Amino acid sequence: MPEPFRQFTSAVVPLRAEHVDTDQVVPARYLKVTDKAGLADALFHDWRFNEDGSLKDPPFVLDRPEMAGRNILLVGDNFGAGSSREHAPWALTAWGIRAILSTSFADIFRSNALKNGVLPIVVDPAMHERLFAMVEADPDAAFTVDLSEQGVLLPDGSTLDFDIDPFAKRMLLAGTDEIGYVLSHLPAIESWEATHPARVDTRIGTPLEA
Repeated sequence: MPEPFRQFTSAVVPLRAEHVDTDQVVPARYLKVTDKAGLADALFHDWRFNEDGSLKDPPFVLDRPEMAGRNILLVGDNFGAGSSREHAPWALTAWGIRAILSTSFADIFRSNALKNGVLPIVVDPAMHERLFAMVEADPDAAFTVDLSEQGVLLPDGSTLDFDIDPFAKRMLLAGTDEIGYVLSHLPAIESWEATHPARVDTRIGTPLEA
């Protein structure tokens, strides 16, 4: 389960690339990995590393020293297209990303991100360019993400409001998912079942397959 999503302030990792698919986020050869914590190096691996494992020169944006510890990724349009691999948000969280700003996200990626503690924030094209301009003018500019208020406090003092599905917001703030939500209601479920007749076995009288 992800940790409860709390307000945080961070500088931004800018990545203008558009139509970044999940195979670029996490190459398919890493899909057998089951340890989420070990996926940080898999994130954008083929953009970051040479075949011998050394960092590329010049380094990819994630590997620049000043990017260490940043939790916000600012990307181009249509982020997360391609296959539905859940390893994409796993790798993003392993590296430290907690929120992504883009003009659009692939639907399956957005769903997987929300279930794994990553907040995808959709902005309009004009705001998108404004955000990149802010970061270009001041690479260390800090943004404050407040999920409970559904807003991002920008360096110039203005606030970027964003939409999110109410149930997804609830799950993020609680640090849980659909299964955790159901389990939190287990006492009520068991109480209801205790006051109702047992379920009827609809297979009674029917032959069983060999």
